[in-house]
Amino acid sequence: MYYPIDETTARRAHEMMSMRDYTPGSTTAEYRRMVDQAAALVERQKQKVSPFYHDKLDALLDRYARRMAQWTNDHSRNGASCPSILICGGANFPTRKKERQNARDSALWKEYEEIQGILDKIRSIGTGPVDLTDPHAREMLEDRIRRLQERLDRGKKMNAHFRKHKTLLGFPGLSDDEADALDKDIAAGPSWARVPCPDFELASLRNKIKTAQKRLTDLDNLEARQDQPAAEEAFPGGRIVQNAEENRLQILFDEIPGEDVRSALKSHGFRWSPKNKAWQRQLTQNARYDARRILGIA
Repeated sequence: MYYPIDETTARRAHEMMSMRDYTPGSTTAEYRRMVDQAAALVERQKQKVSPFYHDKLDALLDRYARRMAQWTNDHSRNGASCPSILICGGANFPTRKKERQNARDSALWKEYEEIQGILDKIRSIGTGPVDLTDPHAREMLEDRIRRLQERLDRGKKMNAHFRKHKTLLGFPGLSDDEADALDKDIAAGPSWARVPCPDFELASLRNKIKTAQKRLTDLDNLEARQDQPAAEEAFPGGRIVQNAEENRLQILFDEIPGEDVRSALKSHGFRWSPKNKAWQRQLTQNARYDARRILGIA
């Protein structure tokens, strides 16, 4: 998962900025530390989400490792391009060169923040809605429902155990240290939430289960429509296509629509698809209603 780090340039960049000796391999070590932290995050995320997301998590980790290596080497090259005034002194100091270096450094740190955003993507994988056009959508939804139901059942059992014994000591699957820590957290909480799994958490889990079950129903309806030919409705200047196979409502114009129409489409969630040569959004009743209203179809 690691990519090469240019230690020679890293040393030169250090010597341009500091009187201290460079520790051999320190830049590589710091890079690998950050990648190791990202790898640990991926492993924790894999424990929370369906195995169907694991390949995507691995791909994000590889992207993070590759881009951090590129950034580290770019940062070293920029650091080696001009010395600090404290190193070379003020006589004939290359001011213009230093300005270019500083500008490049600012751009590199913006890029660094963008790369760190990959970690946020890793944390979000598997937590959003399942795309119904994904070939594994049914398995992912069923897996999500199973995991949520297990959390709900465990929360209810923990509450029952706590009400009976006034402690979580002895609850199956919890060590004494874990139970003692949870007991302390419960005692320190507000009076209306002094149980292992408060009512609002149970309600949240039930709502998430209902949402996932509804998505399963939507998937059933989508699959039932996929064998049917795409329904079309003509209008002056184009046609509306209900593409069940891609789960998209598509508007195909004979000519490029005016700016007012394009703005209305964008404001209602339609996006231009170069692949399909159509303005489209997810196939829903609201999408059909919005399309007809924008196009002035009675």
